Amino acid sequence: MEKVLIVDDNRASRDLIRAILKPVRCEIAEASHGQQALDLIQQNRPDLVLLDIDMPGMDGITVVKRIRENQSLAGLPVVAVTAFAMEGDREKGMAAGFTAYLTKPVRVALLRQQVQQLLGARA
Repeated sequence: MEKVLIVDDNRASRDLIRAILKPVRCEIAEASHGQQALDLIQQNRPDLVLLDIDMPGMDGITVVKRIRENQSLAGLPVVAVTAFAMEGDREKGMAAGFTAYLTKPVRVALLRQQVQQLLGARA
């Protein structure tokens, strides 16, 4: 079963994404901050990371850059799930190394579709 790591400092956001992904049938882990996310990625090797950008301490941009610097993780799909929706935010995120960029409020069908596509799932 594919593993997805949800990284967001807001518990309600993590709960919402978990509920949205329930039909996708994947194993879900959660992290509430950037360093915890990096630790879980090293320990559990998820197949996909859904990562908020605006978090205290280490933000999502820093997290994705650290992932991309690690050769063994370079191919890991990392999707930004963020409230940053102003002009230029998407481009900045993609330049930092995100695989895809989704804005909040999350559109249910779009998030499921993106996850299924990146996991190669057919749910």
